[in-house]
Amino acid sequence: MSELKNDRFLRALMREPVDVTPVWMMRQAGRYLPEYRETRAQAGDFLSLCKNRELACEVTIQPLERYELDAAILFSDILTIPDAMDLGLYFEQGEGPKFKKIIRTEEDVAALPIPNASTDLDYVMNAVKEIRGALSGRVPLIGFSGSPWTLATYMVEGGSSKDFRHIKKMMFATPDVMHALLDKLAISVTDYLNEQIRSGAQAVQIFDTWGGVLSGEMYKEFSLAYMQKIISGLIREYDGRKVPVIMFTKNGGQWLETMANAGADALGLDWTTDIGNARERVGSQVALQGNMDPSVLYAPASRIRSEVEDILSRFGTGNGHVFNLGHGIHQFVDPEHAKVFVDAVHELSAKYHQN
Repeated sequence: MSELKNDRFLRALMREPVDVTPVWMMRQAGRYLPEYRETRAQAGDFLSLCKNRELACEVTIQPLERYELDAAILFSDILTIPDAMDLGLYFEQGEGPKFKKIIRTEEDVAALPIPNASTDLDYVMNAVKEIRGALSGRVPLIGFSGSPWTLATYMVEGGSSKDFRHIKKMMFATPDVMHALLDKLAISVTDYLNEQIRSGAQAVQIFDTWGGVLSGEMYKEFSLAYMQKIISGLIREYDGRKVPVIMFTKNGGQWLETMANAGADALGLDWTTDIGNARERVGSQVALQGNMDPSVLYAPASRIRSEVEDILSRFGTGNGHVFNLGHGIHQFVDPEHAKVFVDAVHELSAKYHQN
């Protein structure tokens, strides 16, 4: 593997000194870019794009050609593991992901296979290798997975949900079944992320998109406990370099202290948590990633820059901040506005890193 030319993202995650605050965007390879839409059309559909190593590599690199980003993130989907469990993942236009087979009973959970990441998800590992080679040390590559709770919500609901009726029923009415499902998913995610690391991922992120729909005690029992189990089983050093772990629970800012004890190197923040307050609470334990509202990118350049400056000033001087959006970039954002955002982070953050 090529020598890493820009490692400020990895250094920031380890709370080491950097020259400017590193920045990347969740969903930075996505529908807001016209070149992505062209490549997806070439692939035929979303899943075919994910499973084509050359095209997955192409769309991963596309945002790096436009912006001075400090990391690339594997182009894939959080639902690859349930798909490898033979649930029949498919996407309907305008309706998001769905499964042909839904998990609702103890028998359903017992019948679920635990996939082998190196064989059942080899297309993901092939994409990681392809991307890592194409990056040629330009920036680090981030691997990722959904959290067990988030994956389970899709598997039990059969797709996206507004009220999470079926999974919350399982959680409260048959908690043993819920735990059995989450345990299988934790084993699968650990194997999946470790295989990504072996294939070339230099940092990994666990996306707990739906952890924030739980109450505090339920979050600890049914989401955080399984992410902690995964983190304890991850490869933390590979090829002579530490492999940082980022944990991101959307709408989880009220639990930061508990989250900071889970063993991750960094916590992702959405825009509902003040980053200065978060740093006061947990900044001595973990780095922080975030946390601009993606909707700010609809604003004029001057407003984008002022929001970047505000978040930088709230975090303050010193180490341990990776700038990001509080969730994925919206598909209708003008790509030029994303450039304003990325450039502003680098330009305006330098003064916060002067010795």
